[in-house]
Amino acid sequence: MSDSVLTKFRSRLNSVGGNSWLSRDLGSLFTAELLRDDALEELETRLLMADAGVEATGWLIGKLQVAVNAGRIKTEAQLRAALKDALLELLLPIAQPLVLPDFIKPYILFVAGVNGVGKTTTIGKLAARYKAEGRKVLLAAGDTFRAAAVQQLTQWSERAGVAILAQGEGADSASVIFDAVQSAKARGFDLVIADTAGRLHTQTHLMDELRKVKRVLQKHDPYAPHEVLLVVDATTGQNALNQAIQFHEAIGLTGIAITKLDGTAKAGILLAIARRLALPVRFVGLGEGIDDLEPFDARSYVEALIGE
Repeated sequence: MSDSVLTKFRSRLNSVGGNSWLSRDLGSLFTAELLRDDALEELETRLLMADAGVEATGWLIGKLQVAVNAGRIKTEAQLRAALKDALLELLLPIAQPLVLPDFIKPYILFVAGVNGVGKTTTIGKLAARYKAEGRKVLLAAGDTFRAAAVQQLTQWSERAGVAILAQGEGADSASVIFDAVQSAKARGFDLVIADTAGRLHTQTHLMDELRKVKRVLQKHDPYAPHEVLLVVDATTGQNALNQAIQFHEAIGLTGIAITKLDGTAKAGILLAIARRLALPVRFVGLGEGIDDLEPFDARSYVEALIGE
């Protein structure tokens, strides 16, 4: 575990309210060395208020209750250790960095999400990250519905120092992205990051368009897109989980990026997503800077939540 990542997690996650939503006042669950009778009930309330969700919360509290009943948890230190182990059991399987294999060129990264979640910003940060790794990156401006979308993505392409392919407002999104893939193939690009129009997960006709884009891309490569990444906003709590469920049913997600994790006291949404969907969490956003998109590190996240 990188010390710099742990430091960033701790400083950003604990910036809301001055301390982590989970580690704050854990000592209040004890009287001297003994657990209070309502200790797990209070912890359960705290998890639910942090949007960990009913399923994840029930699973965590159930594991801790078994340990309490067996006499394995009697002190604060034992509770912290058991809670840490349970959180890692839940989160380690979904902490899967996005690895781009060298034998797939161009690798097609398809990015979806509702308006306002930080989708375009995430694409810009991804472009900067992969360019820094030495990859030749092309952005595909597939959001042709919003007037400022192409301009915003162009600004990010300039900031990241990568190429962009865009057409006029109102152009067919699938055609734009397909042309970008064809161009990338001809020009030797390693990676195409395709933006798509933001849409509500409840807008059936727009979700149908995402399916169309996938079908068109598969004319280039039957396995494309190679990554279908959903961007969700941590500050929206359970709505982020609902979006993930709907998008997954519609287009088959292969990964999730969670933005604005530094701006919410409800960072428990990671637990809800892990328990309900078990989809890989590729990245988390911890700030506005171009380098504030980090691969999700479960150990750093848990250490930041549990504290000392």
